[in-house]
Amino acid sequence: ENFSRVSFAVILAIVLIYMIMASQFESFLQPLIIMLTVPLALFGVAIALLVSGTTLNVISLLGMIFLVGTAVNNGIVLIEYINQVREEGVEVEKACIDAARIRTRPILMSALSSAIGLLPLALGLGEGAELRSPMAVAMLGGTLSSTFLTLIVIPLFYILLTRVSEKIFGPEEEESDEKAGVSDTPPEMEEEKD
Repeated sequence: ENFSRVSFAVILAIVLIYMIMASQFESFLQPLIIMLTVPLALFGVAIALLVSGTTLNVISLLGMIFLVGTAVNNGIVLIEYINQVREEGVEVEKACIDAARIRTRPILMSALSSAIGLLPLALGLGEGAELRSPMAVAMLGGTLSSTFLTLIVIPLFYILLTRVSEKIFGPEEEESDEKAGVSDTPPEMEEEKD
């Protein structure tokens, strides 16, 4: 009964985070790319629980709920930077490579500070820590795996989904204003040209 309740909470957390990101990015596709960090985090949770010999219980599932919220942060940082660079006219591949290269240091710094903060709790130091230890182990493993895999997987999927959407819907028209007869030059400048 507890597992079903916590599973519902995990699904609800994923749906709510997706809805918030969809409204922030004004896109359905980019939050979907960012949500790929959640399975990457769950991969790390499974390995951390296996290595530490911790069972999958309600406390470790609570750690996974927290992890859903924290794992998407790295993807948001990458996608936001890619969008900024693409608005300047940079190609998709170069924008993704630059984002992974430039944002690696801040992403690693935030993830390592979180991991170091979780380490004493994961090791079970202090009284009553064995009760909270599975939550910290799950969060620690998920944070580390999602951090390192996000730097590779998110840019790759961004490029892939951008190419697929361009094949289906056609390339984005940057010069649509010029085709419609709208000019960037002010009317005074156009009179001087005449």
